[in-house]
Amino acid sequence: MKAVTISAYGETPQITVQPEPKVGPDTVLVRTKAAGVNPVDWKVAAGYLDQIMYVHFPLIPGWDLAGVVERAGPSVTEFAPGDEVIGYNRQDVVQHGTYAELVPAPVRTLARKPASLSWQQAAGLPLAGLTAYQSLSAAGVGRGDTVLVNAAAGGVGSLTVQIAAARGARVIGTASEPKHGYLRSLGAEPVTYGEGLVDRVRALAPEGVDAAFDFVGDDAIPASLELAKTPSRVVSIIDPGITEQGGRYLFVRPDSADLTALGELADAGKLTVHVDKELPLAEVAEAFRLSQEGRTRGKIVLLVT
Repeated sequence: MKAVTISAYGETPQITVQPEPKVGPDTVLVRTKAAGVNPVDWKVAAGYLDQIMYVHFPLIPGWDLAGVVERAGPSVTEFAPGDEVIGYNRQDVVQHGTYAELVPAPVRTLARKPASLSWQQAAGLPLAGLTAYQSLSAAGVGRGDTVLVNAAAGGVGSLTVQIAAARGARVIGTASEPKHGYLRSLGAEPVTYGEGLVDRVRALAPEGVDAAFDFVGDDAIPASLELAKTPSRVVSIIDPGITEQGGRYLFVRPDSADLTALGELADAGKLTVHVDKELPLAEVAEAFRLSQEGRTRGKIVLLVT
Protein backbone atom coordinates (compact mmCIF):
# COMPACT_ATOMS: atom_id res chain seq x y z
CA MET A 1 0.00 0.00 0.00
CA LYS A 2 1.03 3.63 -0.53
CA ALA A 3 1.65 5.74 2.55
CA VAL A 4 3.38 8.92 3.66
CA THR A 5 6.38 8.02 5.82
CA ILE A 6 9.37 9.49 7.60
CA SER A 7 12.24 7.36 8.93
CA ALA A 8 13.59 9.90 11.44
CA TYR A 9 12.47 13.09 13.16
CA GLY A 10 12.74 16.16 10.95
CA GLU A 11 12.80 14.31 7.63
CA THR A 12 10.72 15.54 4.72
CA PRO A 13 7.72 13.19 4.43
CA GLN A 14 7.51 11.17 1.24
CA ILE A 15 5.33 8.56 -0.43
CA THR A 16 6.57 4.98 0.03
CA VAL A 17 5.20 1.48 -0.37
CA GLN A 18 4.52 -0.22 2.97
CA PRO A 19 3.24 -3.69 3.97
CA GLU A 20 -0.50 -4.02 4.51
CA PRO A 21 -1.22 -3.48 8.23
CA LYS A 22 -2.29 -6.32 10.51
CA VAL A 23 -5.83 -6.33 11.87
CA GLY A 24 -5.89 -6.88 15.64
CA PRO A 25 -8.81 -8.30 17.65
CA ASP A 26 -10.32 -4.89 18.51
CA THR A 27 -9.33 -3.21 15.24
CA VAL A 28 -10.76 -2.61 11.81
CA LEU A 29 -8.80 -1.99 8.64
CA VAL A 30 -10.05 1.20 6.97
CA ARG A 31 -9.48 2.07 3.31
CA THR A 32 -8.89 5.79 3.63
CA LYS A 33 -10.74 8.24 1.40
CA ALA A 34 -9.35 11.41 3.00
CA ALA A 35 -7.18 12.35 5.97
CA GLY A 36 -7.42 15.55 7.97
CA VAL A 37 -4.24 17.55 8.61
CA ASN A 38 -3.67 18.94 12.10
CA PRO A 39 -0.77 20.89 13.65
CA VAL A 40 -0.02 17.92 15.91
CA ASP A 41 0.83 15.85 12.81
CA TRP A 42 3.90 17.87 11.84
CA LYS A 43 4.79 18.39 15.51
CA VAL A 44 4.94 14.61 16.02
CA ALA A 45 7.00 14.26 12.82
CA ALA A 46 9.42 16.90 14.06
CA GLY A 47 9.88 15.18 17.42
CA TYR A 48 8.16 17.81 19.55
CA LEU A 49 6.05 15.21 21.39
CA ASP A 50 8.84 12.68 21.90
CA GLN A 51 8.83 13.14 25.68
CA ILE A 52 5.22 12.06 26.05
CA MET A 53 4.65 9.61 23.18
CA TYR A 54 6.29 6.42 21.95
CA VAL A 55 7.01 6.93 18.26
CA HIS A 56 8.22 4.07 16.05
CA PHE A 57 9.81 4.44 12.62
CA PRO A 58 9.05 4.35 9.79
CA LEU A 59 6.32 6.70 10.97
CA ILE A 60 3.09 7.23 9.06
CA PRO A 61 1.73 10.57 10.35
CA GLY A 62 -1.90 11.54 10.83
CA TRP A 63 -4.72 10.94 13.31
CA ASP A 64 -7.86 12.00 11.35
CA LEU A 65 -9.50 9.84 8.73
CA ALA A 66 -12.65 9.14 6.77
CA GLY A 67 -13.00 5.91 4.85
CA VAL A 68 -14.60 2.51 4.36
CA VAL A 69 -14.10 -0.56 6.55
CA GLU A 70 -12.14 -3.19 4.62
CA ARG A 71 -11.88 -5.88 7.31
CA ALA A 72 -12.88 -6.25 10.94
CA GLY A 73 -10.98 -7.98 13.75
CA PRO A 74 -12.41 -11.13 15.36
CA SER A 75 -13.87 -9.36 18.43
CA VAL A 76 -15.39 -6.45 16.53
CA THR A 77 -19.19 -6.25 16.48
CA GLU A 78 -19.60 -2.50 16.00
CA PHE A 79 -18.53 -2.33 12.34
CA ALA A 80 -18.52 -4.56 9.27
CA PRO A 81 -16.84 -4.41 5.85
CA GLY A 82 -18.43 -1.70 3.73
CA ASP A 83 -19.32 0.60 6.64
CA GLU A 84 -18.39 4.25 6.14
CA VAL A 85 -16.55 5.59 9.18
CA ILE A 86 -14.67 8.55 10.59
CA GLY A 87 -11.98 8.34 13.23
CA TYR A 88 -9.60 10.13 15.54
CA ASN A 89 -7.09 7.31 15.30
CA ARG A 90 -4.71 8.21 18.12
CA GLN A 91 -3.14 5.12 19.59
CA ASP A 92 -0.80 4.60 22.55
CA VAL A 93 2.13 4.00 20.17
CA VAL A 94 2.47 6.37 17.21
CA GLN A 95 3.39 4.60 13.98
CA HIS A 96 0.45 3.55 11.79
CA GLY A 97 -1.19 6.92 11.11
CA THR A 98 -3.88 7.94 8.67
CA TYR A 99 -1.80 9.30 5.76
CA ALA A 100 -2.09 5.90 4.08
CA GLU A 101 -4.35 3.90 1.79
CA LEU A 102 -5.05 1.35 4.56
CA VAL A 103 -5.21 2.23 8.26
CA PRO A 104 -5.62 -0.09 11.28
CA ALA A 105 -7.99 1.70 13.67
CA PRO A 106 -9.22 0.54 17.11
CA VAL A 107 -13.02 0.61 17.29
CA ARG A 108 -12.81 3.00 20.29
CA THR A 109 -11.50 5.68 17.90
CA LEU A 110 -14.27 5.38 15.30
CA ALA A 111 -17.86 6.39 14.59
CA ARG A 112 -20.10 6.17 11.56
CA LYS A 113 -19.55 8.83 8.93
CA PRO A 114 -22.20 11.61 8.93
CA ALA A 115 -24.23 11.20 5.74
CA SER A 116 -24.47 14.96 5.24
CA LEU A 117 -20.71 15.51 5.00
CA SER A 118 -18.43 14.84 2.03
CA TRP A 119 -15.41 12.60 2.52
CA GLN A 120 -13.22 15.69 2.76
CA GLN A 121 -15.44 17.37 5.35
CA ALA A 122 -15.76 14.15 7.33
CA ALA A 123 -11.97 13.75 7.43
CA GLY A 124 -11.64 17.25 8.88
CA LEU A 125 -14.11 16.65 11.69
CA PRO A 126 -12.66 14.18 14.24
CA LEU A 127 -9.73 15.83 16.07
CA ALA A 128 -10.92 19.41 15.73
CA GLY A 129 -14.54 18.48 16.43
CA LEU A 130 -13.68 16.40 19.49
CA THR A 131 -11.42 19.18 20.80
CA ALA A 132 -14.27 21.67 20.43
CA TYR A 133 -16.87 19.32 21.91
CA GLN A 134 -14.75 18.28 24.88
CA SER A 135 -13.64 21.86 25.57
CA LEU A 136 -17.25 23.04 25.71
CA SER A 137 -18.16 20.12 27.96
CA ALA A 138 -15.22 20.86 30.28
CA ALA A 139 -16.52 24.43 30.69
CA GLY A 140 -20.13 23.28 31.08
CA VAL A 141 -21.41 25.52 28.28
CA GLY A 142 -25.16 25.51 27.82
CA ARG A 143 -28.18 27.61 26.97
CA GLY A 144 -27.95 31.26 28.00
CA ASP A 145 -24.17 31.34 28.39
CA THR A 146 -22.03 33.97 26.70
CA VAL A 147 -18.73 32.51 25.54
CA LEU A 148 -15.52 33.88 24.03
CA VAL A 149 -13.75 31.77 21.41
CA ASN A 150 -10.19 32.84 20.61
CA ALA A 151 -9.05 31.96 17.05
CA ALA A 152 -12.67 31.34 16.14
CA ALA A 153 -12.08 31.02 12.38
CA GLY A 154 -9.60 28.14 12.66
CA GLY A 155 -10.33 24.43 12.49
CA VAL A 156 -11.12 23.99 16.18
CA GLY A 157 -12.53 27.47 16.70
CA SER A 158 -15.04 27.32 13.84
CA LEU A 159 -16.46 24.05 15.17
CA THR A 160 -16.55 25.39 18.73
CA VAL A 161 -18.61 28.35 17.52
CA GLN A 162 -21.16 26.09 15.86
CA ILE A 163 -21.44 23.58 18.71
CA ALA A 164 -21.78 26.35 21.30
CA ALA A 165 -24.50 28.00 19.21
CA ALA A 166 -26.26 24.64 18.89
CA ARG A 167 -26.24 24.41 22.70
CA GLY A 168 -27.99 27.78 22.92
CA ALA A 169 -25.01 29.92 23.85
CA ARG A 170 -24.17 33.41 22.63
CA VAL A 171 -20.74 33.32 20.95
CA ILE A 172 -18.17 36.10 20.60
CA GLY A 173 -15.24 35.06 18.41
CA THR A 174 -11.85 36.60 17.67
CA ALA A 175 -10.42 36.70 14.15
CA SER A 176 -8.76 39.06 11.72
CA GLU A 177 -11.05 41.55 10.01
CA PRO A 178 -11.28 39.65 6.65
CA LYS A 179 -12.70 36.62 8.47
CA HIS A 180 -15.50 38.46 10.29
CA GLY A 181 -18.09 37.66 7.64
CA TYR A 182 -17.20 33.98 7.93
CA LEU A 183 -17.69 34.10 11.70
CA ARG A 184 -21.08 35.75 11.33
CA SER A 185 -22.11 32.96 8.95
CA LEU A 186 -21.26 30.44 11.70
CA GLY A 187 -23.30 32.27 14.32
CA ALA A 188 -20.64 34.30 16.13
CA GLU A 189 -20.27 38.01 16.87
CA PRO A 190 -16.77 38.80 15.58
CA VAL A 191 -14.12 40.95 17.26
CA THR A 192 -10.56 41.63 16.15
CA TYR A 193 -7.86 40.01 18.28
CA GLY A 194 -4.80 41.87 19.62
CA GLU A 195 -4.34 44.93 21.77
CA GLY A 196 -7.61 46.27 23.13
CA LEU A 197 -9.40 42.91 22.90
CA VAL A 198 -10.76 43.10 26.45
CA ASP A 199 -12.38 46.48 25.78
CA ARG A 200 -13.86 45.29 22.48
CA VAL A 201 -15.40 42.23 24.12
CA ARG A 202 -16.76 44.29 27.03
CA ALA A 203 -18.41 46.61 24.51
CA LEU A 204 -20.48 43.57 23.47
CA ALA A 205 -20.70 41.92 26.91
CA PRO A 206 -20.25 44.55 29.64
CA GLU A 207 -20.45 41.98 32.44
CA GLY A 208 -17.86 39.72 30.84
CA VAL A 209 -18.31 36.17 29.56
CA ASP A 210 -19.37 32.95 31.25
CA ALA A 211 -16.69 30.82 29.56
CA ALA A 212 -13.68 31.39 27.31
CA PHE A 213 -11.55 29.18 25.09
CA ASP A 214 -7.90 29.58 24.09
CA PHE A 215 -7.02 27.93 20.78
CA VAL A 216 -4.11 30.23 19.89
CA GLY A 217 -1.94 31.09 22.91
CA ASP A 218 -0.14 34.46 23.11
CA ASP A 219 -2.37 37.03 24.87
CA ALA A 220 -5.54 34.93 24.70
CA ILE A 221 -5.18 33.44 28.19
CA PRO A 222 -4.72 36.69 30.19
CA ALA A 223 -7.54 38.33 28.21
CA SER A 224 -9.81 35.32 28.74
CA LEU A 225 -9.09 35.19 32.48
CA GLU A 226 -9.84 38.89 32.78
CA LEU A 227 -13.12 38.58 30.90
CA ALA A 228 -14.42 35.33 32.40
CA LYS A 229 -16.61 35.50 35.48
CA THR A 230 -14.78 32.50 36.96
CA PRO A 231 -11.35 31.12 35.92
CA SER A 232 -12.57 27.53 36.19
CA ARG A 233 -14.52 28.03 32.94
CA VAL A 234 -11.49 29.17 30.95
CA VAL A 235 -10.12 26.29 28.84
CA SER A 236 -6.84 26.20 26.92
CA ILE A 237 -5.57 23.55 24.54
CA ILE A 238 -2.27 25.43 24.19
CA ASP A 239 -0.82 26.10 27.64
CA PRO A 240 -0.94 23.57 30.52
CA GLY A 241 0.17 26.39 32.81
CA ILE A 242 -3.37 27.76 32.78
CA THR A 243 -4.18 25.34 35.61
CA GLU A 244 -1.92 27.40 37.90
CA GLN A 245 -4.27 30.33 37.31
CA GLY A 246 -7.44 28.39 38.06
CA GLY A 247 -8.29 27.49 34.47
CA ARG A 248 -8.43 24.13 32.71
CA TYR A 249 -6.06 22.51 30.21
CA LEU A 250 -7.48 20.03 27.70
CA PHE A 251 -5.71 17.42 25.57
CA VAL A 252 -8.33 15.82 23.35
CA ARG A 253 -8.92 12.08 23.60
CA PRO A 254 -10.62 9.59 21.25
CA ASP A 255 -14.25 9.00 22.19
CA SER A 256 -16.71 7.15 19.98
CA ALA A 257 -19.76 8.57 21.78
CA ASP A 258 -18.56 12.17 21.37
CA LEU A 259 -17.69 11.51 17.74
CA THR A 260 -21.16 10.07 17.17
CA ALA A 261 -22.71 13.17 18.79
CA LEU A 262 -20.75 15.38 16.39
CA GLY A 263 -22.06 13.38 13.45
CA GLU A 264 -25.61 13.77 14.70
CA LEU A 265 -25.14 17.55 14.90
CA ALA A 266 -23.85 17.54 11.33
CA ASP A 267 -26.77 15.47 10.03
CA ALA A 268 -29.20 17.76 11.89
CA GLY A 269 -27.82 20.73 9.95
CA LYS A 270 -26.24 22.34 13.03
CA LEU A 271 -22.59 21.67 12.19
CA THR A 272 -20.51 21.77 9.05
CA VAL A 273 -16.79 21.57 8.29
CA HIS A 274 -15.19 24.21 6.11
CA VAL A 275 -12.37 22.70 4.07
CA ASP A 276 -9.94 25.48 3.23
CA LYS A 277 -7.53 23.38 1.17
CA GLU A 278 -7.63 19.94 -0.48
CA LEU A 279 -4.31 18.41 -1.54
CA PRO A 280 -3.30 15.01 -2.95
CA LEU A 281 -1.41 12.72 -0.60
CA ALA A 282 1.84 13.36 -2.48
CA GLU A 283 1.71 17.05 -1.48
CA VAL A 284 1.91 16.37 2.26
CA ALA A 285 4.95 18.66 2.62
CA GLU A 286 2.87 21.56 1.29
CA ALA A 287 0.05 20.63 3.68
CA PHE A 288 2.49 20.78 6.59
CA ARG A 289 3.78 24.16 5.40
CA LEU A 290 0.27 25.61 5.22
CA SER A 291 -0.58 24.22 8.67
CA GLN A 292 2.60 25.72 10.12
CA GLU A 293 1.65 29.14 8.76
CA GLY A 294 -1.54 29.01 10.81
CA ARG A 295 -3.56 31.17 8.43
CA THR A 296 -6.10 28.67 7.17
CA ARG A 297 -9.82 29.18 7.59
CA GLY A 298 -11.16 25.80 8.60
CA LYS A 299 -9.36 22.58 7.66
CA ILE A 300 -6.62 21.21 5.41
CA VAL A 301 -7.36 17.75 4.00
CA LEU A 302 -5.30 15.17 2.09
CA LEU A 303 -7.09 13.16 -0.60
CA VAL A 304 -5.99 9.54 -0.33
CA THR A 305 -8.11 7.23 -2.50
